[in-house]
Amino acid sequence: MRIFGREPALWLALLGVAVKLATAFGLDLTNDQQASVNAASLAVVGVLVAASTHDGIAAAALGLLQAGIALAVGFGLHWAPDQQATVMSFAAALAAMWTRTQVTALVPPTPTRKPAATARAAGR
Repeated sequence: MRIFGREPALWLALLGVAVKLATAFGLDLTNDQQASVNAASLAVVGVLVAASTHDGIAAAALGLLQAGIALAVGFGLHWAPDQQATVMSFAAALAAMWTRTQVTALVPPTPTRKPAATARAAGR
């Protein structure tokens, strides 16, 4: 999925840096408010990705979890960045395991040919 021709992660990174830049040059936002802006943008992009994939509950759930962690940290949760990354990695692994059971390939696999020696042994 692309938003205005760019990957959603690029837009999120740009927004996060833009908020930091604006606060560095006078925009009066608290850390909590910055976290809320980032959380809201993560949630919106998660929903956009889910809508574009037509079966993206995993993407929406991960976006929502990211938003929840960002909000919680913004409002006082004392998790180090490595703890946040570990929780998100675990959630992504769970989502991948669930998604793997829900999707099928649009194109069937290409049949493989038997080696000549095996075909001759089979009497062909």
